[in-house]
Amino acid sequence: MVDTKNPGDKTLSVSPSKTLTLKPRVEQGTVRQSFSHGRTKQVVVEKRGKRRLGGDASPAEPAGAAEPASPRTSIAKAPPARTAPPAAPRASSGVVLRTLTEDERSARASALAEAKVRAEEERRLAEAEAARRNSKEGIEQAEREAAEARRKAEEERHRQEEEAKRKAELEAKRRFGETETKAAPAKTATTTRTTPPARPAAVAADGSDEDEAPRMVRRPGGGPARPVVAPKPAAKLGPQKQRGRLTVVTALNADDVRERSIASFRRRTQRLKGHAANETKEKLVREVIVPEAITIQELANRMAERAVDVIRMLMKQGAMHKITDVIDADTAQLIAEELGHTVKRVAASDVEEGLFDVVDDSTDTEPRSPVVTVMGHVDHGKTSLLDALRHANVVSGEAGGITQHIGAYQVASPDGKKITFIDTPGHAAFTAMRARGAKVTDIVILVVAADDGVMPQTIEAINHAKAAKVPMIIAINKIDKPDARPERVRTELLQHEVQVESMGGQVVDVEVSAKNRTNLDKLLEMISLQSDLLDLKTNASRPAEGTVIEAKLDRGRGPVATVLVQRGTLRIGDIIVAGAEMGRVRALISDQGETVDEAGPSVPVEVLGFNGPPEAGDRLAVVENEARARQVTSYRAHQKRENAAASASGMRGSLEQMMSQLKTAGRKDFPLVIKADVQGSLEAILGSLEKLGTEEVAARILHAGVGGISESDVTLAEGFNAAIIGFSVRANKEAAAAAKRNGIEIRYYNIIYDLVDDVKKAMSGLLAPTLRETMLGNAEILEVFNISKVGKVAGCRVTDGTVERGAHVRLIRDNVVVHEGKLSTLKRFKDEVKEVQSGQECGMAFENYHDMRVGDVIECYRVETIQRSL
Repeated sequence: MVDTKNPGDKTLSVSPSKTLTLKPRVEQGTVRQSFSHGRTKQVVVEKRGKRRLGGDASPAEPAGAAEPASPRTSIAKAPPARTAPPAAPRASSGVVLRTLTEDERSARASALAEAKVRAEEERRLAEAEAARRNSKEGIEQAEREAAEARRKAEEERHRQEEEAKRKAELEAKRRFGETETKAAPAKTATTTRTTPPARPAAVAADGSDEDEAPRMVRRPGGGPARPVVAPKPAAKLGPQKQRGRLTVVTALNADDVRERSIASFRRRTQRLKGHAANETKEKLVREVIVPEAITIQELANRMAERAVDVIRMLMKQGAMHKITDVIDADTAQLIAEELGHTVKRVAASDVEEGLFDVVDDSTDTEPRSPVVTVMGHVDHGKTSLLDALRHANVVSGEAGGITQHIGAYQVASPDGKKITFIDTPGHAAFTAMRARGAKVTDIVILVVAADDGVMPQTIEAINHAKAAKVPMIIAINKIDKPDARPERVRTELLQHEVQVESMGGQVVDVEVSAKNRTNLDKLLEMISLQSDLLDLKTNASRPAEGTVIEAKLDRGRGPVATVLVQRGTLRIGDIIVAGAEMGRVRALISDQGETVDEAGPSVPVEVLGFNGPPEAGDRLAVVENEARARQVTSYRAHQKRENAAASASGMRGSLEQMMSQLKTAGRKDFPLVIKADVQGSLEAILGSLEKLGTEEVAARILHAGVGGISESDVTLAEGFNAAIIGFSVRANKEAAAAAKRNGIEIRYYNIIYDLVDDVKKAMSGLLAPTLRETMLGNAEILEVFNISKVGKVAGCRVTDGTVERGAHVRLIRDNVVVHEGKLSTLKRFKDEVKEVQSGQECGMAFENYHDMRVGDVIECYRVETIQRSL
C-alpha cells in the first residue's frame, strides 16, 4: 500500500512478508547487587535511548537504527575507500556537482586512515577494559562465593544450636509433663470430650514431631500443592500455674505443685554455653621494648598483661614493689621472658641515632666550597692576612690588636669559587678554639713569620692539623721585613716532620706579605688546587648538619650562635638541636651582616632562635619535629647533670682521693663570678684560671656564663664574698647599684691576659701598683652629627656625674663594650669646655673612632695608679 496523497511527502511502504512493528526506546536488563553477609538482589535496569527528531534515519531502516551509534561502531563499519574517483553526482534539481580534487581526495583518504587507527586504538582499549572488567568480576565472584560459604556455615551453626535447644526443651517438657500428669486430679481424666480424638503424632527420625512441619495438600488436576494451615493448639486442660510470689500460704498448699520456669531453662542454657567461652585461648607473644629503666605499669602495658601479675612475679623473687616503682632493664627482661614475650633492649642514647653521619647517596652530591682554617703563633699575622684577603680591617676591631674570638668569613677566589676562612686565636689560652677550628676544616693554613720562625703555638697548630688529618699549606708571612729568612722557616719545620715541596716534600709553601698584599693570588690558587684534589662533595638538599663555632647572648636578639653548615641546607623555620639546647631558626645572618633565607654547605651564618646559648663546639642538626628535639635535649641535659654530680662527688671515692683531699684541706679558695661576651672566651678564661691553682690557693668559680652582669650574679657574689669579673660585658643599672650598695667589686676586662694577670696577683697576694679606674660620669648619645674636617660628633646629655676633657671613655652598646679610648673634643654649644656637669648637654668626639649610634652610653672615667693591699 502506497499513500501518495501529497507528492512532496515521504512514502511509507509495507512489505507483505513482514509485520510492521515499532521497537521500544527502552532496553531492559538486570543487575545483581551485593550486600553484606553474602546477601544479593536482582534489580531491573532500563536504558533509554535518545529521541531523534528530524528524520535522520531512512524509512527502510528499523526503528532501532534511529539511535546514534557509538564512535567505535561507526568507525568499525565504515566502508573501504574507493580507488577510482567517484562519478559526478546529480542533484535532485538536475544540477551536476563538481568532482573532488586531488587534495580533497587525499584529505579524505588521510581522514579515513586516521579513523582506522583510532578504531584500532579504541578496540585495543576496549579489550583491555574488558579484560580488567572480567578480572574484577572474577574477584568479586570469588568474594561473593566466600561470603555465601560463610553465610551457609553460619546458618548451619545456628540451625544446629536451635536444634539442640529445641531437643533440650522437648526433653524438659516430656519430663515435667509426666510429673504434671501424675499430679493432676482424677476428674480431669473423666471429663467429657466433645472433640474427636487427636491423631498420634509421628516422631521423625531426628526426634522432632512430624506435625510441626506444614502438611501439603495436592490439588486435583496437577495443580501446585498448597499448604494446610495447622489448627491452633487447644487450651491446656487442668489447673493453671499460679504466677504469684512464693509465700508461706502458697508453699503449704498441697494442691499447688512448683515447676521450673522458662527463665531457669534459659539460665541453664547460658551456663552450658558459658563453658565453651572459658576455653583456653592462644597467648599473644609480643616484642617488648625495654629501656634502661621502666615503671611496672609501663612494662605491663607494653606486654598487654595485668600489672598485678607482674607485681606477683616480683614478690615470688622476694622483691616488694608498687605499680609506680621503677625497675632496671635486667629485671624487666627476666619478667617479660618468663611471661613468654620477646625482649628488645634499647638504651637512652638511642634517641641520638640518625642525627649525624647519615651516608649521602653519591648520585645526589655536588661540589662544595672548601673550609680553610688560619692557624699559627700569636702576632704572626693571621688576622692581617685574612684582612688582606677580605679587603676588610678586622684587626682594629679587636681589643689590643689580638684575636680573642673565632670568626668565619667567605672570600671569592680568582676563579670565581668561594672559600670559607676560619680565623683562630694564636694565644696559648685559646687551645680549645684552635682544636675546634681544626675539627671542622678541610685545609689548614699555617702562618709562620719569616723573622720569628717556628714558635710554641706554631708547633701546637701542627699537632692539631695532624690530629685532624687535614692537609696543610705553609704561608711564610712578613717577607717584606729586612730580617726575613724564609729558608730558616723551612728548615725549622723539618724538625716537626713538615717537609715543604721546595725541600722534596708534599706540603705546599707560599711566601706572602699581608702588609704589601704580595702573592695573595698565588695562595688562593694553591687553596683551590688543594680543594680540587680533595674532591669535596656533599648533598645540599638533605637536612642541615653543622658545628657551633661561637655562641653568645645578645640583649636585643637573644641567644646567637655562629654556625658553620657542613652538610645540607639550613633554612628559616627549621627545628634545630645543638648540645642541650633546641630552637626554631628565626633568622640567618651572613658574615657580611645581611639576612639570608638559607645557608648551604660550607657557609658560616649567625643563627637566631635558640632557647639558650649552646656551647662552642656542639654539633648542630635539624630534626623533623619538636617532640624529637625535646627527647634529644632532655637526654643531653640529664647526662650533663649526671656528669656534674659525678665530678662534684668524685672526691669521696677511693682512699687515694681522700688523701689528696687531706693535702688540699688547708687550701684557700679565691671565689669568682665570671661573665663573658661569647662562649669561646669564657672557655679560654676558665682554662687559664684552672692552670693558676696551686696547693695553697686556687680559683673557685661560683658561676660562669655568657651575657651581661645581672642582679642575680651580684646576689650570688654577695653570699660568698666573691669578686665579679666581666669580660667585654657590662653590668646593668640595677646590678651596678646593688654591687655598690653591698660592697661587691666588679672588674671589667677586654684582654684575657690582663684578667689572668690580675687574678694571679690577687691569688698570690703580691699585687704591684696597678691602674684603677675612677668613675666620673655617664652620658647618653641623643644625636650624631657629621661635621666636615672634624668627623662625627655625638650630641649627648650627661645623665650622672661629670664628663672631663682628656679623660678615658668607654662606648657601651647593649651592655657590651664597643670601644675604649679618649675624648678628643668636649664642647658646650660652640665653646670648648673642660668639664660638663650632670643634666647638661654637650658635644663629644673620640680619637680615631667614629662608629657612634643613637642610644649608646658613654662612660667617662679617670685612670689612677694606687697601691693595693690584701
